[in-house]
Amino acid sequence: MDIIVCVKQTPETAEAELRLDDSGKSVKTAGLVFEMNEWDEYAIEEALLLKERLGGSVTALTMGPEGADAVLRRCLAKGADRAMWLKDEAFKGSDAYATAKTLHAAIKDLEFDLVLAGTQASDDGYSAVGVILAELLGVPHASMVKNVDVGEGRVIVNRELEGGLEEVVDLGMPAVLTVQTGINEPRYVSIMGIRRARKKEMALLGLGDLGLTEEEVGARGSWLSVERMYRPPVEKEPIIMAGSLDEVARKLAELFRARGLI
Repeated sequence: MDIIVCVKQTPETAEAELRLDDSGKSVKTAGLVFEMNEWDEYAIEEALLLKERLGGSVTALTMGPEGADAVLRRCLAKGADRAMWLKDEAFKGSDAYATAKTLHAAIKDLEFDLVLAGTQASDDGYSAVGVILAELLGVPHASMVKNVDVGEGRVIVNRELEGGLEEVVDLGMPAVLTVQTGINEPRYVSIMGIRRARKKEMALLGLGDLGLTEEEVGARGSWLSVERMYRPPVEKEPIIMAGSLDEVARKLAELFRARGLI
C-alpha cells in the first residue's frame, strides 16, 4: 500500500490579530505562527495507520515557500518514509486549480494506491484542491471522508453529509480521498521521531523539475484571483450597561419598553 499525503503549512489565526498587507489582497504574515493545516494532521495519521496495518510506504508532499519544509519534517517524524517539497517563486499566488496542477505534475509519474489530503485548508477554505487533483489524475475520489476500509484493489469509505448523515462509497484504486477531522486521533511527534526524520529523504523540486511553465502556475495559471480583502462592516454594536444591578435592571427595562418589547 503506497500512499501519498498532500500537506500544507498554514498560519495559526485563532488568537491572532490579522492585518491586511499593502495590496489589500492578503494578510500580513509577519509575526504569525505557522503549523500544519489541521485537516492534514488527520490525513497523515490515516496514512500511517494504513501503512501499519497493510505495509507499504507513505510519502508526504507539500507546496510552499521557505519554511514550508517544517510540515514535511513533522510528517517524517511521525513515520512517513519520504518527503517532497515543491518550492519555486513561480508558485506564489496559486489558487486551488493551479495548486492541484502543480501537485499533479509531481504525482502523476509516481506509483501510488491512495492520495490523501485534508478536506480543506484553514487559510483559504477552498475544499477544492483534492477533488481537482483527482480529476487531473483521472482517478476516482471521495471527499469529507470519516472512515477508510481498504480491500483487494478497492477502498470503502464513509463520507460525512449534512444533518449528521453519512454515505458509504465503494471506489476502485488508485483513488484520492480528502479526509475530515475526527477520523482518527493524530499522534504526537516523539523525540526519537524527530531524530529519525533528520536522516530521511526530502526531495526539492522546482518549476523546471515538474515540466511546467510559468503560465501554468501561480496567479497566471489560476482560475480565481482575489480582488479585495476587508473586514465586514459592523452593522450593530453591543450596548454595554454599567452600574449596580438595580441600575442595570432599570436601564434594561427602559430599553425593552422603548423598543416595544414590554
